[in-house]
This record gives sequence, structure tokens and C-alpha cells, in this order.
Amino acid sequence: MDIRPKIFDLSLSTRMKKWFSGCVIVSLFMLLIFRYAVMKNPLGQGYLPNPLANSSNPLEWVQATIPPAVQNSSNSLEWLQYTVPPAVQNPENDSQVVSIETVAFRLFAQRNISNEEQQSLRTWNLMKNLINHSQVLPNGMEAIKQAGSAWNSLMVSVEEEKRGSMNDSSNRRAKEKLCPHFLNKMNASELDSSDYRLRFPCGLTQGSAITVIGTPNGLLGNFRIELTGESVPEEPDPPIILHYNVRIHGDKITEDPVIVQNTWTVAHDWGEEERCPSPVPEKSKKVEEFDQCNKMVGGNVTLKSGVARRSSMMLEGFKSRRYFPFKQGYPFVATLRVGSEGMQMSVDGKHITSFAYRETLEAWLVSEVRLSGDLQLISVLASGLPTSEESENVIDLEALKSTPLSLKTSLELFIGVFSTANNFKRRMAVRRTWMQYPAVRTGLVAVRFFVGLHKNQIVNEELWNEARTYGDIQLMPFVDYYSLISWKTLGICIFGTEVVSAKFVMKTDDDSFVRVDEVLASLKKMKLSHGLLYGLINSDSRPHRSSDSKWYISPKEWPGERYPPWAHGPGYVVSQDIAKAVYKRHREGQLKMFKLEDVAMGIWIAAISKDGLKVQYKNEERIYHMGCKDGYVVAHYQGAREMLCLWQKLEEGKGAKCCGDR
Repeated sequence: MDIRPKIFDLSLSTRMKKWFSGCVIVSLFMLLIFRYAVMKNPLGQGYLPNPLANSSNPLEWVQATIPPAVQNSSNSLEWLQYTVPPAVQNPENDSQVVSIETVAFRLFAQRNISNEEQQSLRTWNLMKNLINHSQVLPNGMEAIKQAGSAWNSLMVSVEEEKRGSMNDSSNRRAKEKLCPHFLNKMNASELDSSDYRLRFPCGLTQGSAITVIGTPNGLLGNFRIELTGESVPEEPDPPIILHYNVRIHGDKITEDPVIVQNTWTVAHDWGEEERCPSPVPEKSKKVEEFDQCNKMVGGNVTLKSGVARRSSMMLEGFKSRRYFPFKQGYPFVATLRVGSEGMQMSVDGKHITSFAYRETLEAWLVSEVRLSGDLQLISVLASGLPTSEESENVIDLEALKSTPLSLKTSLELFIGVFSTANNFKRRMAVRRTWMQYPAVRTGLVAVRFFVGLHKNQIVNEELWNEARTYGDIQLMPFVDYYSLISWKTLGICIFGTEVVSAKFVMKTDDDSFVRVDEVLASLKKMKLSHGLLYGLINSDSRPHRSSDSKWYISPKEWPGERYPPWAHGPGYVVSQDIAKAVYKRHREGQLKMFKLEDVAMGIWIAAISKDGLKVQYKNEERIYHMGCKDGYVVAHYQGAREMLCLWQKLEEGKGAKCCGDR
């Protein structure tokens, strides 16, 4: 029998198996290479099928990749299902890298919202070029990506409400209570002294306070108070906006009691420690006129025999000892108060430490307080929390709504007001006071709040309802960070020239009281309509070169020794031609973004003047950027009560008199 065919078959089978095995190995190898290449892509360009992935403008891709049937669909949920990848639709997978194209999808594609709701988005699409320049300013890319997630979640919530799931008024009222003004845990038996957390549903704002009553105990008596922010999908742990560490028996650096303050983020790890008492007291800074560390901490104190003194330690006889506000076994009352520039800690009624905000770590981002260590916790109380007013309970609601504006409405003055999402009370104070000037109510002047999105969905939902109710909010397509406020200045210029046609455009803050009648009178008296910058002009200022400063500017950001003339941010006015030129230079990619918005306007104007525009700098000394003085045109750092008081004085004919202690 001839066995050659069998031998041939066996040989062929063997070769086929080897070939198949080789193909499998090569395929696996290629798959690994492909996966590595995708993971190395910092923007995740392979995240979605992208026919225009090589385009320099990701916004071209937004409209190109959505089928017309979906673009024109009246069901925004259908649109969301199509445009948002499965990894983003499922929260557990949201830690994957989100591409910039996905962000563009989320922020700028058409949504199923009413004409009334679109009034708060008049500048939204006109600012979409920010995506192409988001890396110019610190945290710009992160702010836009986080806004994509926040906006997507908000739109889903809005769609659900329209479908009837939130129509029940009792549900709505219960939802509003999720932004309480006051929180407390007073029963020590309910508190876990080893690790206790109290969540702030709508964050903190200026004037908020957290009071902790407890007793250092345990082996060492060391404990920590930490204010943490919202977690984001790309980061496993939330940022620590303030780390307040009490070390009663010292640490590796000192054997004496010490308080250590710091911050922590995934990107930058621990920041630079601030110690109290400081090893170099002569370098101690001030925060809102308070010492970074009270000079009495670490100093000698003497107490007399028989006199009970409450300073966290009680000594008998004439004993001299270094003062420290916390003592093992003795209860304390500590209050952490949120200020405009930082946080202040007082213990038993004495100011002890101050901590200035660091870049991207601001009070509005705080979502939780955590207490841990050797601490017997008695109670925790939080007051002055941001909360919105229920529109059903506002008696004068119609008087507070903004005057409707049609496209290209002619105005004498447009005023854009910087505000952050959870500053509900500040906006209400502005509505009840200087927004009631006749010039504003009759439509000669228009006022709008420019507000970035929040990481917290509850805050965004409250903000959306506030925008629908009053019609005076312009939402920004990014999450608010201090380093990005010049983007709001750009938004104000856009609104004042492209949405309406204002002869003058003004920028101010939600804690500034503006005498609108006096601003109009001053502009009329100057008889200037071109090339004008009117405000408190600073013509000789230098960049802060200390990296610890909130206003730190590196030589790369601004190499010059001095800035061009600029006007202080609480209130300044530019003429229409300047506002138009700012937007034009932005569209052409020629606008230098700078993180200090008032200085940025000065830089932009200096650049515009090189194109031949003659600039008129008009100084107004009655614009007070550090508070209030009688005769003010603009008074800064005014709380809600001061705002109402100032307005009452004007209505009673007492003139521009300050409030406060008067």
C-alpha cells in the first residue's frame, strides 16, 4: 500500500497547525501594540470612530459624525445615547480617558431645550473656540472636560423633568431642601470619633463657617480636619482643599506642638506646608489682614494660681509655658470661616491661623469636611451654606425678572457680573438692589450674571432653575476656576457686542454694589465713545513672582517687569469698539489669554492700540476695590446685608453712604 498520501496529509496538517499558531501569536502581538498606542494617546483620539480625527478643529467633527436624523430629533435622550460612548454612559467606566471630541459633542451640539431656556445660552456657542485654546490657561482643559460631564448630566436631568418624573411639586420642594443653609450633628453618641464626615450638598461660599467641638484624646491627641472637594472621574481621590493637622506632641521637625496646613491633589501631590508656629516667623504672610499664624502661638504665657482660664490648658501657680490652642484631654471650640482670599481658624474665640486659597483649590469646590485621629468629637455645625430661594415664596418675583432682550437690542450700557454657581444669595441681593435702578428696569441698561458650571449636579440643577426663573444668567461652557475668569471677560464682550449692541460694556462682581446712575452720568460727561477704558486705573504694577501667591505669574506667562495700564476688576467700562476688537482677536486666535482678568483686559487693550486705536484711560477714584467709602461709584466686598443697606440709604435719600459699622 502506498503510504505517501498519508505522509503528505500529515505533513500538511502539521504545517497548517504551525501556521495557525503563528498567526495567533502575531495577532496577539499586534493587539498589544495597538492597545499600547491607544493608551499612550493623551487625548484618547482612538476613543471614538472619528473621520476628522486629523482636523485641527474638533468642532468640525461634532456635526459631521451625527446623523441628520439624530441631529434633528426632538428627543434629546436619543441624541445623548448616540453621542455619548458606552464607557461614559456607564458611571463605573467613567474613569477612562475622555477625548476632546467627546467633550465637544457634549457641550456644543444642539439640545432639545425651549426658547426660554436658550436665553441663558446666548454666548455659549460663540465661545466654542475655547476648546482649541484650552491648554493656554492653567486647568483650562480640565475645566472644559469637567463641564462636558456636568452639562451632559444636567441635560439628562432636564429631559427627565420634562418627561414628568419631577413634575410633582412636593418632589421639587424636597429637592430644593438638598441645599440647606444649616447642618449640624449635636449628639456625640452618633459620631464616630475615629473618622467622621459631614457632606455639604451645595458646597461652601464666602461667609460659610464650620464649627467643631471636641476633645483631643488617645495616645497622642493628634487629629486632622480636612476640607475635600468633589471627586472627578479621572481621579481616584478627591482633592484636599485644606488639610489642618494638629500635632500636640510635635513631629519630625519639632518636639513642640504644631499646626500644619496644606493641600493635596492627584496632579501635584502635597503642596508646601504652612506651619504654626512658623520656623521663620519673619516670612509669615497675611490673609485678609490676619496673620498666617497668630504670634501668640508658641509664645510664653503665665497664669496666676487660683484663676481658671479657658485657653485649652489650665495651669496652677505661677507657671510659664508655651501657648498652644489645643491640649490633650481638654475640650475646644474651633471655627473655620470662609473668606474672600482664604480661610480663617479661630479656637475658643481667638484667631489662630489663616490659609490662603491656592490655585484651583477654592471654597466653592468644598463638598465635605472630614475629621479623624485622636479626637473625641462632641458636635459639628456648619452655617451660612449656599442655598437658593424657592421661587414660589418670592413675593416680588415679577419685579426681579430681567427685562427681555431681542437680538441686537441697542443699549447704552451692558453690565456683565462675575458669579459662581452656588452664590445664590449674592445674585438675589444684586437683583433686589442696584438691578432695580430705573435705567435697568426700562431696558436702557442690561445686566447679566456670567456663571461657569459646577462639579456638583445639585448646584447645576438649582442654577438652571434660577436661570429659567429670572432670565439674567449666562452659563459658561466650562467649570469655574479662578485661573479662567478672563474667559468670562471674553463672554461679556461677546454678549455686549454680538448678542446685543451696547455703546459701553462694563464688568463687575457679584459682591460689588454699582451705582448705575452715576456710571451713566460719568460716561455722558466724558463724551467719549471710542477707545475708552474707564475705571480705577493702575498704571504702575508688577507681576507677583512669589509662587505662593494666588496671583503668581511666571516669567513665561508675562516676561515683562511691568503690566500695561489696567483697571481694577470690581468695576470697569470699555467702549464698544474695544469689546468688538477683543472678540475679533479671539476668533482669529490672536488674543493672549491671561489668568488675571482685569490685567488681561489691559494687555488686550495695549495690543489693540498697536493696530492704531487711540486709547483713552479715564481714572475713577470713586471705584473702591477694597471695600466702601462714602461717595462711591462702585463698592467692593459687600455682602447681601450690606447690599440691601446701601440700597435702602439711596432710596431714603441719604446718598452714597457706606454701611458696615455705621
